[in-house]
Order: sequence, then structure tokens, then C-alpha cells
Amino acid sequence: MRELAAAGAPIRVPVVVSCRVLKLHRQHYYAWLADPVTDAEWAEAHLANAIFDAHRDDPEFGYRFLTDEVRDAGFTVSERTVWRICAENRWWSVFGKPKNRRRGQVAAPAHDDLVRRQFRTEAPNRVWLTDLTEHRTREGKLYLCAIKDVWSNRIVGYSISDRMESRIVVDALESAVARRAGEVAGCVLHSDRGGQFGGRP
Repeated sequence: MRELAAAGAPIRVPVVVSCRVLKLHRQHYYAWLADPVTDAEWAEAHLANAIFDAHRDDPEFGYRFLTDEVRDAGFTVSERTVWRICAENRWWSVFGKPKNRRRGQVAAPAHDDLVRRQFRTEAPNRVWLTDLTEHRTREGKLYLCAIKDVWSNRIVGYSISDRMESRIVVDALESAVARRAGEVAGCVLHSDRGGQFGGRP
């Protein structure tokens, strides 16, 4: 595309036309121009394709046999490099697929669903809904926990943190209670039962 769009090309084809024919976004093309693929990345991509082809043809092969296959295909590569590419792409031998030996932690027992998908109330502070969202910033990730009153459909409390821990939920709940001047006796807080909503702060 760059050669076709050059001023000295025999038949000059604008970038916009090439992108339209190839069904590409111009933004992606210009992003690639700003940070093109290096020769090493290009070579590893070809190597990964060769490893995948060998793995697809013989799923029983481990990384040592796959190394022999790609070497026979003309690649100069170490077993360590083949192992890394296989591990990154989870191309395991059907006879040697790693097993997860870690035992999951016992989660806190989930409470009964008191709302039962009845998201209407006759008065404020009867049912609150809450959830967590993730936002990417230049400084890193930020997490927001918000609490909404079903009756008014308004956010009554929230909390922001750079860590997704149970503390962010407690802070949001305390914010909501303070805004409603403590008039929340009997209110039901409904969530998706994620770990942050059932853990200890």
C-alpha cells in the first residue's frame, strides 16, 4: 500500500482506495506505519505458523518433536523457543496436557436471591443494585463500584479504587447510606454474587 501510494509509483493508488479494496481501516494502516512489525516479530510469526502446522498434523508431538519438524522445514530454532511459543498458544501434546493441580479457594456461601428479578419497588431504599466496572487510564486501571436505587433509577453511592477488592464495595455502600441519611433499614442490596461482594473487606 505504501509503495502503491508513493508519488513515483507507475500507477499511483491512494491509501483510501487500497483500504477499501482490502477491507481494512485506514486507522489500522497508519497505526502500523507509526509502529511497524519488526523483522524479529515477522520471523517468529512464520515460525509459529510452522509449529502450528506441525502440531495440527501430529497432535501427539511434544515440543521436542515439533522442534525437529520445524528444523526439517528449514528453520533454525532452539527447543526452548519452540516450548515458549507452544506454551503461549497452549499447543499441548494430547498425551501431555498440563493439569491444573491448584485447588480453588472455598468461596463464601451465597445468600438467597431476595429480589427474584422483580426490579420494581413502591418506595425508595427498598432495593439497591450494585456492580463493578473496569476503566483503563494512562496511569493504569481504575475500578468503579456504583449503587443504584431501583425506585428512582439513580446512583445513590459509589466508590473508585485502583484495586478490585472487597473494600471498594464497602466504601460504596457506606457512601450510599450516608447520602440517604441512614434511612435504609430493610433495604436489599442485589449484586451478581462476585467475589468482591462476598469477601471480607
